[in-house]
Amino acid sequence: MSEIKTVGVAGSGTMGAGIAIVAARAGFKTIVYDTRQDALDRARKQTAGFFAKSVERKKLTQPEVDKIMSGLASTTKVADMAACDIVIEAVFENLKVKHELLGELNKVCPPHTLFASNTSTLSITEIAAGSGRDERFVGMHFCLPAQLMKLVEMSPGIRTSDESFAAAWVFCKAMGQIPVKTKDNPGFILNYFLVPFNNDAIRLVEAGVATPADIDRAIKLGLGYPLGPLELLDLVGLDTHLLVAEALYASTHEPRAAPPALVKRMIAAGHLGRKTGQGFFKYAGNAMFGG
Repeated sequence: MSEIKTVGVAGSGTMGAGIAIVAARAGFKTIVYDTRQDALDRARKQTAGFFAKSVERKKLTQPEVDKIMSGLASTTKVADMAACDIVIEAVFENLKVKHELLGELNKVCPPHTLFASNTSTLSITEIAAGSGRDERFVGMHFCLPAQLMKLVEMSPGIRTSDESFAAAWVFCKAMGQIPVKTKDNPGFILNYFLVPFNNDAIRLVEAGVATPADIDRAIKLGLGYPLGPLELLDLVGLDTHLLVAEALYASTHEPRAAPPALVKRMIAAGHLGRKTGQGFFKYAGNAMFGG
């Protein structure tokens, strides 16, 4: 398998933008694909803001940021992904949508290109089955926010070749991330615990047990978490959480994985979290987390 030099990220939402930062910051030429130019423009603006904070905090110099940004491109043309040695799919948790995207990518990408999915709940084997190259398909679940968190859950599908998994593992480490190998199991490690836990926090709000601020404060002080569950949900987006929770519940039938009714009410009200300025908390803007 060819050495990975150019990285593609399909999807420019919160996760896609974060993964692109990780790849570009590590020195890889990176191409972000999305069907919507406005989404790409927003991601580019948020990325520039993230790196501006990195310069302010003296984590990077301005010349280093200029070099990173010059290696980070965006496109609405799937054909441009033909230049990639690996493409990481980071669209929302819908098997049909993922299959349609991967089918298009399979037509334009050369045979050596490795495909990966950032799915957090769906089966890697099932996603790979619609990719046209299931032997060269790997699960790579980055943690949110990807640009700050080092962990990546790496999952082979049933037909993933040892060579492909090894190449993805080496690439993950080359980006400065820390991979852990997981079985292709619903929720892998993190979301197996996290989705029910976050739903329980939502249910506490729903029942009026405590305010979102006090629930998060208790979790952070009592368990040592850097971010409370409701702050995290606002960062993820309530619409994204709904898809993840529904997918996990469909796979496991675990009652605690089922999204509480409050989630749908908040989505109906447009209270999606940071990206809309209102979730469990209010926000002055929708800037990317960290820096």
